[in-house]
Amino acid sequence: MTSTGAGAGPVIDLHTHSSVSDGTETPRELVAAAAAAGVDVLAITDHDTVAGWDDAADAARRHGVSLVRGIEISCAWRYSSIHLLGYLTDPDDLPLAHELARARDSRSTRLQRMVELMAADGIPLTYAEVETQVAPGATAGRPHIADALIANGTIRHRDEAFRQWLGDDSPYYVGHYAPDPVRAVELVRAAGGVPVVAHPFTRTRSGGLDEALVERMYAAGLVGLEAYHRDHGRAEVERATALADRLGLVLTGSSDYHGEGKRNRLGENTTAPEVLDAIEAASSGVTEVVRP
Repeated sequence: MTSTGAGAGPVIDLHTHSSVSDGTETPRELVAAAAAAGVDVLAITDHDTVAGWDDAADAARRHGVSLVRGIEISCAWRYSSIHLLGYLTDPDDLPLAHELARARDSRSTRLQRMVELMAADGIPLTYAEVETQVAPGATAGRPHIADALIANGTIRHRDEAFRQWLGDDSPYYVGHYAPDPVRAVELVRAAGGVPVVAHPFTRTRSGGLDEALVERMYAAGLVGLEAYHRDHGRAEVERATALADRLGLVLTGSSDYHGEGKRNRLGENTTAPEVLDAIEAASSGVTEVVRP
């Protein structure tokens, strides 16, 4: 375990996914896996949905794990996809719920078009195969295309699909509706939640995150940057740290775990306890951390 976001103390992993979006484990299985891995505090942050919260909360109480309920919102800015983690939002907040529903609906039609483009080039894939990889009620995404290609024997791992066909710069890439990141920060704050930019300087994203945009997000209520992530090297961590110091943002760390879908491991990067305290203090309190 690489614990770069915190020293000795509780293991706090603030970015994970279940089968409700593009993870391979149900929310209950995700929490059980976290407990087995020695994680003390886990955030469930599925893409554009809170559908896994209740099952995860029940499992957290049973396994003795504290649970931070969150979401990961896919945002669009210029030619970049920017991901925003929203912690402890009110699940009944209608403006945020409507925005998330719009993004989910757009994803499914986008995947159909991507599959059509791939099949036209001779890649052995049908949309029916992709649909079998999406759990009922789950947020569909590109990883489900990768899973269909694994299931039919075309590739062995999701990374192969993204490297060859599913990346942002691929000829098969099709965009989907995604909110402006400043607007997303405003929605999360209005819903009582705490916005943190996920892997802000990831080396795997096409384009780049402009620091001027981060400043605009900060003015809208941004609270933190996810500095400690496997997609960040030393230079990216230093850049995030300098920016956070200048703006007064907190720095988080997490695994971005997807089960068998990615090589990320639970607890490989972590968040300091005082940062979690700051996140809780910045929330409205409508949604609290679930503690056993």
